[in-house]
Amino acid sequence: MKHIEKSEHDEEIIKQFTKQAIPFAKVTGHMDSIQLLIEMGGTTSDDVVLDIACGPGLVACEFAKIARHVTGIDLTEKMIEQAVRHQKENGLNNLSWDIGTVYQLPYDSDTFSIVVTRYSFHHLLNPDMALAEMLRVCMTGGVIIIADVALPIDKAEAYNRMEKLRDPSHTEALSYHKWEQLLSNSGLKKIRRGSYKVPMELETQLSASFPNPGDDKKIREIFLKDIDTNCLGVDSHKSGDEIHFSYPISVYVGEK
Repeated sequence: MKHIEKSEHDEEIIKQFTKQAIPFAKVTGHMDSIQLLIEMGGTTSDDVVLDIACGPGLVACEFAKIARHVTGIDLTEKMIEQAVRHQKENGLNNLSWDIGTVYQLPYDSDTFSIVVTRYSFHHLLNPDMALAEMLRVCMTGGVIIIADVALPIDKAEAYNRMEKLRDPSHTEALSYHKWEQLLSNSGLKKIRRGSYKVPMELETQLSASFPNPGDDKKIREIFLKDIDTNCLGVDSHKSGDEIHFSYPISVYVGEK
């Protein structure tokens, strides 16, 4: 694979997810609802799948239990190491892994019947360019699947402010309106949307995150205030002494 120059933001992503590689794979909520992606994509044993920003391989390995072959690509080498480990634990032989960026995918055009990415778009500085590249490597008649946080427009600003404290590599979780604009402008056809929530306990999530020193305290204060206001759009609430919330995930599927 040719060397691709990394941007300053790419380096921040690598820094964050090198530290998050092991704890990310162990957060139980990250296994939730992968089956919904598989079903919405109409995945069959004939499919050749690309999982972009594959992280520790959770999504790729589940698709590989059905599809003919799955390729996972991620910017962070430590995530790929975890993905290989997860593949071996599942006894799967129909996967391959690459290190690279969504903006310059190292694959020929019209290669994959399904191109999927989960929880990546909120890290992207240029989602339009990323989606265009996903479409390039997707076969005509193939399927694009994107799963990520989607919010009412009046919740997005407060949510993004909090998430940038928790994860400095975060850029923007899109509002429903921005998602609709992005997808309709891409040329995707037959666009449909599903949704689910990922329940989370705040301290568990913070233990798998690496905010800058002192920002964890700010995050706790934000969530305490959010219990009465739901400004973040995550339904913050207390259960005993714990703060719980849910990430609102939308799954967008369209055909090339």
